[in-house]
Amino acid sequence: MSTSSIRVVAWFTWFLACDWLDRLTVLSRGHFAKGGNIMRNRGSLLALVFFIGALFAALPITAAAQDDPPSRVARLNYIQGSVSYQVSGDTDWVQADPNRPLTTGDNLWADQNSRGEVHIGSTAIRLSSETGISFLTLDDRTVQLQLAQGTIEVHVRNLSSDDAFEIDTPNLAFTLRRAGEYKIQTDPDGNSTVIIVREGEGEVTGGGDSWDLRSDRRYEFRGTDELSYDAMPEPGYDDFEDWCQSRDQRENSAASARYVSRDVDGYYDLDEYGDWESDSDYGNVWVPRTVAVGWAPYHYGHWVWIAPWGWTWVDEEPWGFAPFHYGRWCFVRSHWAWVPGPIVVRPVYAPALVGFVGGGGFGFSVTFGGGFAGVGWFPLGPRDVFVPGYRCSRRYVQVVNVTNTRVINITQVTNVYNTVVINRDVRRVDYTYAHTNSAVTAVSRETFVGARSVASASVRVTPDQIERARVVESEQIAPTRSSRIFASARVSTVRPPVPIEQRAVVARLNPAVSRPAPVTTNAPRGFGQPQGNQPTPPRGGFNNNIPAPTHQNIPPTAGPADNNAPQQSRDGFHPFQPPAGANRPNTGAGTSNNAPTGGGENAPPANRDNRGFNRPDTRTNQAPPAQTQPTQTQPQQNEERKSMRFTPPVKARDEMYDVHPPLNRKETQPPPKQEEKRSEAPRQQQDNRNKDQHQDTKHDDNKRDDNKH
Repeated sequence: MSTSSIRVVAWFTWFLACDWLDRLTVLSRGHFAKGGNIMRNRGSLLALVFFIGALFAALPITAAAQDDPPSRVARLNYIQGSVSYQVSGDTDWVQADPNRPLTTGDNLWADQNSRGEVHIGSTAIRLSSETGISFLTLDDRTVQLQLAQGTIEVHVRNLSSDDAFEIDTPNLAFTLRRAGEYKIQTDPDGNSTVIIVREGEGEVTGGGDSWDLRSDRRYEFRGTDELSYDAMPEPGYDDFEDWCQSRDQRENSAASARYVSRDVDGYYDLDEYGDWESDSDYGNVWVPRTVAVGWAPYHYGHWVWIAPWGWTWVDEEPWGFAPFHYGRWCFVRSHWAWVPGPIVVRPVYAPALVGFVGGGGFGFSVTFGGGFAGVGWFPLGPRDVFVPGYRCSRRYVQVVNVTNTRVINITQVTNVYNTVVINRDVRRVDYTYAHTNSAVTAVSRETFVGARSVASASVRVTPDQIERARVVESEQIAPTRSSRIFASARVSTVRPPVPIEQRAVVARLNPAVSRPAPVTTNAPRGFGQPQGNQPTPPRGGFNNNIPAPTHQNIPPTAGPADNNAPQQSRDGFHPFQPPAGANRPNTGAGTSNNAPTGGGENAPPANRDNRGFNRPDTRTNQAPPAQTQPTQTQPQQNEERKSMRFTPPVKARDEMYDVHPPLNRKETQPPPKQEEKRSEAPRQQQDNRNKDQHQDTKHDDNKRDDNKH
C-alpha cells in the first residue's frame, strides 16, 4: 500500500473515531446509569485509538522505504560504431558516454552498422544495427524495456520468482519467465515482431490474447489490433548472434568472477586492466595495471546529476564502473587497490562511494583558504561507513554498506547513521583518507556543477587547508541543466528516424512515470524547474488505464499468417482487448513461406569500445599512505533504541547464474531414427556389393594361380 493510501485510510479512521466519541458522549448523558455498556464502548474506542496510533507510527517507516532509490542501474559498457543516448526529460541526443549510469526514462540508439551492449547487473542487452530502446521502468524488481525498432539480444542470467522482466514492442508485450537467451526483432513500421527463444521461456500478450513461448523455437507475430503468428524451429545463428555469444564467453571466462559477484556490473573488465593481489588486512584486492603517477580514485572523470541519487561520479577509464560504484578503495604498499564487497546476490549500487571535505554532506561547497572555494572529496576506505546524501531509509544505509564492504558490520553502520543522520554531527566520524591530501580532489564549484572534466581542473590542497576547510553554504549544491550531461559530450545527429516517445508501444505493466522535461537552457536555475506554467506533455503512445488481457493459453503451433488482420493507427496505445466481432487467427498446421531469414547483417566497423586517456604505463603511486583507523563514534544521548530487523544478503554462487559454453557451438542433434534406418539400407547394400566384388576378385586371383601351375 502506498503512503498516500495509508494516509487516506488513517484520516478516514480518525474521522470515524471522532464520530464515535461524539456519539459516546451523547450516550453517556442519557444512560449514565448503564455504566457497563459505556465501559464496553469506551474499551472499543480505546482499541480504535491504539490502532490509529500504530497506523500513524508506521507511516514514516513506509514513507522512508518508498523513498529508497533503486538498488541497480543500467550501463552502456560497449560501443561499436555510432551509439547515442537521450537522458530522461531532455530533447538532445548526445554521443554516448560509456560509464554513465542509465535509468528509467533514458533512451538509446545504435545507428546503421553499429552495435551496443548494456548491462543491468548480470543481465546483458545487446543492440544490433538501427535499434532503439527506452527504459520504461528500472527498479529493484522490474525491468521494462521498450523496443521501438530494430533487434536486441537479451541474456538473463538470474531471474528470481518475484522479478518482472518485460520487453514491449509496437504490437505486443513479451514477459520473460525464466533465465535464458532471447532475440527480439521488430520492424520499423511496428506491424511485426519476431522472437527467438534460444533457451528459457516467456509469454506474449497482445491483441487481447496471450501465448506461452517455449525454447528452441522462432515465433513471428503480425498485426496490431489482432495478432496472427507463425511458429517454427529455431534458425541458425546469424552474425549478430555469433557476436553476442562471443561477448557471453568473455563474461563466462572472467577470472574476476571468483572475487566479485556477477551482479556487479563491470567485473568482466577487471581482468584486462588489472591484477588481483592478496592483502593481510582486506583479503583479495584488485590493483589497476596502468595508471598515472600520483593517480587517485575519483580523480579522472566528472560529476553528473542523475535522479533520484543526485550527484553521480562517471569515471573515464574503460574499467571505471565497478570500482567506483561498489566496494571501497585502500592505499597499500605504495599504490591504490580496490577492495570488493562480499560475493552476494545484487549488491546495492551507489552513485559514488566518497566523503566530502568539510563534512557538509553530499556535495557541499567549502572554502579551503587562500581565496579558493569549491568542492572537495576523497574515496571511502573499507572501514568507512557510506552515508548517502539523498533521501533513503535506515535499512537502505545498512544494506548499501554491508553489500559493499566486508569489514564493517551492522552495529558500526547504525552508530554512524545515528551520529550523522539522527544527531547531524559529522565531526565525530573519522574517515580514513579525509586528511590525506594526496587522496583529496578539489575543484571549483563551476567545474563540479557543470559536469566538466575533473583532472584538468583539479586544485592541489595542502593538509593545513584540509584541516581548515569549512562549509560556506547551508544547502547542497543545486544542479543545473548542464549538470546532467558531460560538458565535452557533443550533440549527435545519430538518432532514431521517429522519436522513441512517439512510437506506439504495448505494455502489460504500467510504465513508471517519467520525470518532467526541463527546458533546454544552460541558465543556472533549479534542476527540472519548469519555465512559466507550461504543462509537461505526457509520454506519447501510453495509456496507463490498461485493461486486463483475456488470458487464453493457446499452443503456439506453426500456422499461416493472417495478413488481413485489421491495423490500428500507430500513434497511440494498443489495448489488449480484441475489437468487437474479431475472429481468432488461423492456427492450422503449416509453416510460413515468407518468414524472414536470419543473417545478412552488414559487418560493423571497427570496435570503438571504452577507451581511457593516454597515460604513462605505470601504476606506481608515491602518495603517502594514510593512517588506517577504524571508525570511532562516541555514545549518543539521542540515539534511537528501536531495533531494526536486518536480513543478511544472500551469498552468490555461480550455479545461480546462467553460465554455459556458447550456444552456437553446441553439437548438432542426430537425425531421427527413421531417417537413420532409411539411410542405413543403401549403405548396407553398398557394403554387401563391395564385399561380393572383393570375393570375386579374390576368386579370380586364385583361378589365375591355378592356371599357372
